Amino acid sequence: MSGSTMRAFVLTGPGEGSVQEVPVPVAAPGEVVVDVERVGVCGTDVELFTGELAYLHTGHSSYPLRPGHEWCGRVTQVGDGVDAAWLGRRVMGDTMLGDQECRPCRRGRQHVCEHRQEVGIRGDRPGALAEQLAVPAWSLHELPDPVDEVLGALVEPGGNAWRAAHAAEVEAGDRALVIGPGTIGLLTAMFLRAAGAEVHLLGVTEASLGFARELGFAGAWRRATLPDLPFDSVVDASTAAGSPALALDLVEPGGRLVCIGIAGTPSAVDTRTLLLKDVTAVGVLSGSPGLEPTIAAYASSAVDPRPLVAATVGLHRVAAVLAGERPEGAGPGPKVHVDPRLG
Repeated sequence: MSGSTMRAFVLTGPGEGSVQEVPVPVAAPGEVVVDVERVGVCGTDVELFTGELAYLHTGHSSYPLRPGHEWCGRVTQVGDGVDAAWLGRRVMGDTMLGDQECRPCRRGRQHVCEHRQEVGIRGDRPGALAEQLAVPAWSLHELPDPVDEVLGALVEPGGNAWRAAHAAEVEAGDRALVIGPGTIGLLTAMFLRAAGAEVHLLGVTEASLGFARELGFAGAWRRATLPDLPFDSVVDASTAAGSPALALDLVEPGGRLVCIGIAGTPSAVDTRTLLLKDVTAVGVLSGSPGLEPTIAAYASSAVDPRPLVAATVGLHRVAAVLAGERPEGAGPGPKVHVDPRLG
């Protein structure tokens, strides 16, 4: 960062992105500026890079844009009306920025506000793949000392997973199945395990299932090897269009089906089966309501997702990561982090 500009990764079109010098952010009234310390690369960022994200076709997002919504950092500037006590605090922030005026926002559901911005995704709100980031002060969550940079940048995806696990309503001794052993699926499995459930995972590749077993999930299966067991809850964390129907088939009568994965094409679910099995189905969009309990779980070590991070790279490697390149020396985990302070 030099004077009035800073380095940021900017997408300019499908498959086109580079590190650019952009103006440093200034804290508007009610906002803060954060020095970014760590950012997670997410599947949403990949879809922005490829041009496949639905928002690009509905007009909610457009190029050029700066991605990055799984972040943590330290507050270095506050705008008018913001308590100066925020200065120097380690924080992460909510991705979903509602207008604070509509009925959902007034009811604490800013993540479904029709007019929301999404940091690094929607509504021209620049993301965190940069040296600095400006966000509303009300969106901040302070990080306690036990939540380091790695964990801090895993709070946002963790909030999604916490909500999925919470929606499953498992009790000690219940059996749960998670379809899709990616970042969200593995995080969900960790929260389900912390709640006392016997957790199984269903996946496609032996590499992802083997990694799940390394995390202590012995019940990691392919479809052909999945044992005939009763599952009190099934969480679909995959992107396969047929997974919700499969989840409904696998869940026990009277059980719960949670959908947090999203496919690129519509998924068909037979509501007759849903009704006749008396299954409760829940959709999860955002981690917003789950950020505080996720921070608490990380701080207490009830859940430790650090092994999910395979590598940490600088901004200059972001385009390659978005294009699917695996960083040299990367571990087996599904997540790549970015440290904007690296060269």
